[in-house]
Amino acid sequence: MSRRSPSLREFIALIALLFSMVAFAIDSMLPSLPEISAELGLANVNRAQLVIIVFVFGTGFGQLLAGPLSDSFGRKPVITIGLGIFLLASLWAFLASSFESLLMARFVQGLGIAAPRTVTHAMVRDLHSGRHMARVVSFAMMLFVLVPAVAPYIGQTIMLAFGWRYIFVAFQIGALIAITWLAVRQPETLPPDKRTPFRGKVIVSACREVFTNRKVVTCTLGMTLGYTCIFAYLVSAQQVYVVWLDAGYDFPLYFALTAILAGGASFLNAVLVMRLGMLWLATFGYLAIFLLSIAFGVVILSETFGLPTLLWLFVGWSTAMFFLLGLCLANQNALALEPMGHIAGMASAIVGSAASLLCVVFAIPIGQLFDGTGLPLVAGVGICSAAALGLNLSIWRQTVPTVTVMETPPESGPSPLRQPGQDLGKQ
Repeated sequence: MSRRSPSLREFIALIALLFSMVAFAIDSMLPSLPEISAELGLANVNRAQLVIIVFVFGTGFGQLLAGPLSDSFGRKPVITIGLGIFLLASLWAFLASSFESLLMARFVQGLGIAAPRTVTHAMVRDLHSGRHMARVVSFAMMLFVLVPAVAPYIGQTIMLAFGWRYIFVAFQIGALIAITWLAVRQPETLPPDKRTPFRGKVIVSACREVFTNRKVVTCTLGMTLGYTCIFAYLVSAQQVYVVWLDAGYDFPLYFALTAILAGGASFLNAVLVMRLGMLWLATFGYLAIFLLSIAFGVVILSETFGLPTLLWLFVGWSTAMFFLLGLCLANQNALALEPMGHIAGMASAIVGSAASLLCVVFAIPIGQLFDGTGLPLVAGVGICSAAALGLNLSIWRQTVPTVTVMETPPESGPSPLRQPGQDLGKQ
């Protein structure tokens, strides 16, 4: 007897939870970085950023393995094992007696959580495609955005009440909930007859197919730059709010306000993507981020406003950036995976891994350039959005139909210059 599939609403809620595990494991740690530095005796406070950085590196490497495994053995087993590794690594981090041990535990956490991070996208791709996939992901992101909103506040609350180590207990509870929900309610989405053998030759062939597809590579680079904006913000946020803007313990509240206000982007994207298309929305989003970053950079350089005004201007710029990235990233990911439906797990792994690893490489210098103001962050976001805009415009040029001169016009049928259903930008 086959298990009845959950409703679309429950499916969206489940994938939102699986998506959010990564965000919670990053954002909830932000307020505790100074305390970790003090307790573990770090001479350089900036080294505490490695708690975030090595976790993201772990997710990048883990995705390369999780995707192919899910194509061979199914989505549910791989997600479940990954969550189990994340749970055990959280216990390791809780017991860590040195900074090096904590970093190793965080890397293993990243390896484990890479499974739901990657395979969940493939699970959605198994059931939906094109704009419908982007729409489902957008609705999931509406719920997902609540996690970054409250994660720093939850992390700070746990830290002040029990100590930073108990944040890892919260990770274990979340992993147990996700494992149980997935096991009880969600059927396998990849039937055995559609699975590919886990062989090196097959994986190499899939990698070659992904890397030789110009559209996939271009969209992956665009995603990387979008994630760089987010990651640069995350590694810089605590210093920007506390050191530059003097927000103190109110930092999580401003962070939450930004995330909540930006959360409407996913709903707007779900509504507009069916009408305007993925590429149009992503291109507009990066253009707007670029222009807003230039404007705010000029404001900072002018030194016209005091700290209270700059605080709210920074909140406004942050909100706009995250809102617009909500229009960019879901669509960019769907565009990248659309040609790869037959190897969705592997393609999702490569795209996600490349974006995770490269965004760290790009974002670290932005964070290290912190000079007591928000200017390096704003400038870095502006540069990344400009580059992503250029990549999206190159996709537009690839989709422009080629005009051919015909010696004799066809006797009947559609115009050769525009095929039925051809709609520039609505990809």
